[in-house]
Amino acid sequence: MPSRVVVTIVFALLAALHAYIGVQLLPDLPIGTAGRLLGALLLAASFALIPLSLLSSRLQGRIGDGLIWAGLLAMGLFSSLLVLTALRDLARIALSFFDLMGPRVDEPSAIAVVVLALLASLVGFLNARRRARIVDVEVPIAGLPAALHGFTIAQISDIHVSTTVRRPYLDAIVDAVNALQADLVAITGDLVDGSVARLAAHTEPLARLTARHGAYFVTGNHEYYSGAEAWTRELARLGVRVLANEHVVLEHEGAPLVVAGVNDYSAHHFDPAQRSDPARALHGAPADAGAKILLAHQPRSAPAAAAAGFDLQLSGHTHGGQFWPWNHFVRLQQPFTAGLHRLQRLWVYTSRGTGYWGPPKRLGAPSEITRLRLVPLQ
Repeated sequence: MPSRVVVTIVFALLAALHAYIGVQLLPDLPIGTAGRLLGALLLAASFALIPLSLLSSRLQGRIGDGLIWAGLLAMGLFSSLLVLTALRDLARIALSFFDLMGPRVDEPSAIAVVVLALLASLVGFLNARRRARIVDVEVPIAGLPAALHGFTIAQISDIHVSTTVRRPYLDAIVDAVNALQADLVAITGDLVDGSVARLAAHTEPLARLTARHGAYFVTGNHEYYSGAEAWTRELARLGVRVLANEHVVLEHEGAPLVVAGVNDYSAHHFDPAQRSDPARALHGAPADAGAKILLAHQPRSAPAAAAAGFDLQLSGHTHGGQFWPWNHFVRLQQPFTAGLHRLQRLWVYTSRGTGYWGPPKRLGAPSEITRLRLVPLQ
């Protein structure tokens, strides 16, 4: 389907959904004619601002940044208004069968939708903008050598450095990671939303990451939207090792440990030569390695990782759904939404992400900096 047709369909759908909210809510709100007119204007502004927020690469300066912020905030509020309006309508239909829904409850239910949407957006904004909390996870590995008992990995993922996620935000993350004094730092993709030229000054704090065995990175799908080759070079300049379908062997207290990384699961859509390949990433690794760890942005890499013989896969991508109710839909595309899961003998840990994408909003899916600790399987 031609891109112009797709854009037209998306705009038409966005307009229809804004109109739906207005038609269903505004007549039932006790705000008078002037208030309804203002509400309609605000919905029209939301319809105009949301597409603008997705054009960050074309908007520059304070005015551009301001429009992006406004559009993303509007997107978050619109999402909650849409879901709550739809739930209200479903409740009205259900209650109408029992003659329990009438004019007397139309007004309070409409007020409740607006209040709850505003409250969800405010709480979600505060959750998204605070520094991610530390989440501790123990991963039991069969046959783990004594030298690797307690080996720690600090995982950060899906930070999405962009117009709304800037250097101070990343500085706070780096400070928190360094305070963990982990043996290794893993960055599992979707670090940026924008070019090196635009965002290099804001990713500079990564040069301060410290860990006994260094920091490692794998590409996410958003790196390919933003110029993966340029970002690979920039991360190398910052001292972060990029693993592209390859591995390194670390010696920890005399025991070998394999850390491998694959390109994003969708990389071949951008460059056929970049196809994600866990088996290739592990090729040539020592058979006696105490543990084999794979960094793979998307949980969908897990079946291939299990077949290749990895013990642990670290992923992100899902954001844990980022905010309700979208967390319930992640499983339609990914095998795991968040947390530690088992696939055959492979453990898969899926981070909820350390930043956010799109609306500065997190609700029911808190951001995290994960400290994983390898322990022997009992």
